[in-house]
Amino acid sequence: MSSGGGFDLAGLRHRFEELENECARPDLWEDRENAERVNREKTRLEDELRFYDKIESDLDDAEVLLDLANEADDPETRAEVVPKLEDVELALEDAELRQLLGGEHDASNAILSVNSGAGGTDACDWAEMLMRMYLRWAERKGYKVQILDLQHADEAGIRSATLQIEGPNAYGYLNSEQGVHRLVRISPFDSQARRHTAFASVTAVPEVDDDIDIEIDEKDLRVDTYRASGAGGQHVNKTDSAIRITHLPTGIVVQCQNERSQHKNRSSAMKVLRAHLFERERQLQADKLAELTGEKREIGFGSQIRSYTLHPQQRVKDHRSDFEVGNVNAVLDGDLDRLIHATLLHKSADAGAPTQDQ
Repeated sequence: MSSGGGFDLAGLRHRFEELENECARPDLWEDRENAERVNREKTRLEDELRFYDKIESDLDDAEVLLDLANEADDPETRAEVVPKLEDVELALEDAELRQLLGGEHDASNAILSVNSGAGGTDACDWAEMLMRMYLRWAERKGYKVQILDLQHADEAGIRSATLQIEGPNAYGYLNSEQGVHRLVRISPFDSQARRHTAFASVTAVPEVDDDIDIEIDEKDLRVDTYRASGAGGQHVNKTDSAIRITHLPTGIVVQCQNERSQHKNRSSAMKVLRAHLFERERQLQADKLAELTGEKREIGFGSQIRSYTLHPQQRVKDHRSDFEVGNVNAVLDGDLDRLIHATLLHKSADAGAPTQDQ
């Protein structure tokens, strides 16, 4: 394992047995919030154990097949082992990726926002390309995605989008995508076919469980309603069902327009606001700790983390890990795991490196 980690399968199985026993208690649902938390953890561990059991089973099958091939000196049977081992290798890489996600909220769902930056129409188009990239990535992972808000630009592309992405470790993966993404290409909006640079920013916050107490005073909120934009039928275009909530003390603005009901949009917007306030408080505490310990932190949001170059050469380069991919189209089609893996390994190495004071 390049991360130096290992799999505590015995610990996972022991914890799963504890949760099974807890789920069997007749009084479990007397405390609904605790029951839902227990069931979520049990489901997550069940998925983890099923994943590792499949790796073990595939390895056993490959070993048996290889033994039979060697006994019979059969090259065709030996050739059958190769794709099985390749599948196991991919699964182990995925397992290593999971092991790098040890943060408190890495297992949570994610709320992902994409915003166009400098670059005019190209930037709006780039923001839409990024949104599609994350939608395709989530589809590959088998995650459930809900578009909470989508603000179309005047000419092409989008100004912003907010996605709710549900699945194991969604936040842990997408946290590595936070920052400014740069696109270099021949602009399709330039009649002289000149090369343009466009920017878009990505933020990710963990979806906050209902049992985490985030105090929000209604007096601190400004709630605006407006008509939803884009496709959605006559109802969406004729009623002020979209909601924009501004948290006055922090200036955080969230909005939602995906539901026909104003009440449902408000509920979704409040969920996003709670997540942003929670992440803001967590970041403030981390910054205070960094001040006390003298730790220098890299500025995440607002710094250029990755460049996607379509002209003159084709490549994607992550500026944190220096990892490069030559197939830009594959990345833009959702093939992000290698980039995410390299970033997590880089962060893991930095976290494990001693400081000058040590």
